[in-house]
Amino acid sequence: MKRIFLFILTNLAVLFVINITLRLLGVDRWLDESGSINFSALLVMSAVIGFAGSLISLAMSKWSAKRMVGAQVIENPIDPTERWLVDTVRRQADAAGIGMPEVAIYDAPDVNAFATGWNRNDALVAVSTGLLHSMSRDEAEAVLAHEISHVANGDMVTLALIQGVVNTFVIFFAKLFGYFVDRVLLKNDGRNGHGIGMIAAELVAQLVLGILASMIVMWFSRQREFRADAGGANLAGRGKMIAALERLKINHEQATLPEQMAAFGISGGKSFAKLFMTHPPLDERIEALRSAY
Repeated sequence: MKRIFLFILTNLAVLFVINITLRLLGVDRWLDESGSINFSALLVMSAVIGFAGSLISLAMSKWSAKRMVGAQVIENPIDPTERWLVDTVRRQADAAGIGMPEVAIYDAPDVNAFATGWNRNDALVAVSTGLLHSMSRDEAEAVLAHEISHVANGDMVTLALIQGVVNTFVIFFAKLFGYFVDRVLLKNDGRNGHGIGMIAAELVAQLVLGILASMIVMWFSRQREFRADAGGANLAGRGKMIAALERLKINHEQATLPEQMAAFGISGGKSFAKLFMTHPPLDERIEALRSAY
């Protein structure tokens, strides 16, 4: 889950900076001299902004992830745990046919791990101290196999491309909505530039469409978790993968949240909340593994 939020957060920040920069430089021209829409120019501009944000955040993913969670890359293992981590990742990477990822540990009480990187031969696999303290080696091995499967499947690249497509259409239709409000509803003829109504309507449309688009990205994220679980089962063994998911389920059930925050918990079961979940419910993931064999 952490890698998804890190990617989306970085993508949104880059997207905002690029959009504002283009506007300040005056190169966001998609209206001709008569004030009519040049749809080709609008689509190209939307794609440039949409994919630039997504691809730049992908290229920065390892760098930003290390700094956001304070991950310490293991250069030279100094204890048995670090040696086991590096050796396990190396063995699994060889079995999956990818380059050796960087291996890192970050200090956090939650049981978590993530993989990120711009290609399958230049990745980062990081685990939390909470995971190392709470899981057996067999369970931790399965979690590492799950993350290696994400890398081998090229999930971060696919996510970047999907994010770029949805960014493009969010920007495209938000600008059309802003134009409609400005010219049709507010009757601005455009001779004095973009009206404040157009800018406000565009921002509101980007927010609403961005929320809808995030449902698409989250749906893809949930599907790839099933694939990574299957890949982890192939690399580490089905029993270990199921045991790791069951351990995660126990930890989540034991974690308590204040009542006012319960709706935001990772194990929340509301159907609407599931649309924004990066991971399927653990019960569904466990059942998928059991039924696949």
